[in-house]
Amino acid sequence: MPWRYATPTGHPRWYRGCAVRGGHAFIVVLLTGACTALAVGCGGGARQDANEPTGTFAVEVVHASFPLRQAIARPAVLRLRVRNTGANTAPNVAVTVDSFEYVSNYPELAANKRPIWVVETGPGAIAKRPVQSAAVAPAGGGQTAYVNTWALGPLAPGRARTFTWHVVPVKAGVYTVHYTIAAGLSGKARALLANGAIPHGHFTVAIAPQPPAKHVNPNTGQVAPGAYPPSTP
Repeated sequence: MPWRYATPTGHPRWYRGCAVRGGHAFIVVLLTGACTALAVGCGGGARQDANEPTGTFAVEVVHASFPLRQAIARPAVLRLRVRNTGANTAPNVAVTVDSFEYVSNYPELAANKRPIWVVETGPGAIAKRPVQSAAVAPAGGGQTAYVNTWALGPLAPGRARTFTWHVVPVKAGVYTVHYTIAAGLSGKARALLANGAIPHGHFTVAIAPQPPAKHVNPNTGQVAPGAYPPSTP
């Protein structure tokens, strides 16, 4: 199960558990005071923030979109584009997205976090498969050890990077999705807007309990809105 802790900016994060090797479970060690993660890889001893520079890096969100009206089982796309507006390269531009999940109080659950949206494909390039096969919901290369944070590497001055999530809503209701931009994964490299604020935002989304009706128009072969046959005035 993932470990939960608060980041230096106060936002909760979940840390992915490591695999069990040779009968010994390698886990992530967390420093409670500095909220710093140790042991990047399973069984590794190097600090995750060992090579991350300390400082602030100017960025801006030049595009943010997520449909505000959605329906269960209808795919949707969340897209954020981040630009480096400063003079120095951000070491590892990253986005933390909260609220893809909710906490359930149903008794005797193995894990109390349940999806509102299922992430089909996250940000980053999809790795080439070593053998011919059919990919089902490839993860994307931007995954990190944190289950709700994606990183796309260094971002040079003046350059922009686009984060794209292909998701499917699975729970009806109205929910607010929050996102926060960072310049690194360990809290030493901080992303700031021109006004000194931490770049963040949110979307308030209404998810309908069922997808809208559609039909195939027999005259054109195209998918059209509404039930068939179409209602007449």
